[in-house]
Amino acid sequence: MKFIHLTGKTLLDVVTEGEVDIKQLHDAGLCGDSIVRINKYGEIELRRRSNWLLVGGLIGNFEERVNQMTGLDWAD
Repeated sequence: MKFIHLTGKTLLDVVTEGEVDIKQLHDAGLCGDSIVRINKYGEIELRRRSNWLLVGGLIGNFEERVNQMTGLDWAD
C-alpha cells in the first residue's frame, strides 16, 4: 500500500471543516508532533509506539490537498 507521511499539525491543516471529527483525532492521541500517514483511500493512521492506529478518513479532493500541503507523492 502507498502512503504519504505527515505530522499531526500538517494533517489538521489538510482537513476541511466537517470532514473528520477533530475531537476524535485528539482523543486518539493526535497532536502537532504526531506521525500520521494517509493511504490512497484517505484512511488516516496514527503512529503508536509499536503499531499504526486507524483514526479516521478524508473525503473529497484530499489527494490534491495532501500533495500541495506536503509536497510529497505516494510511497511504499
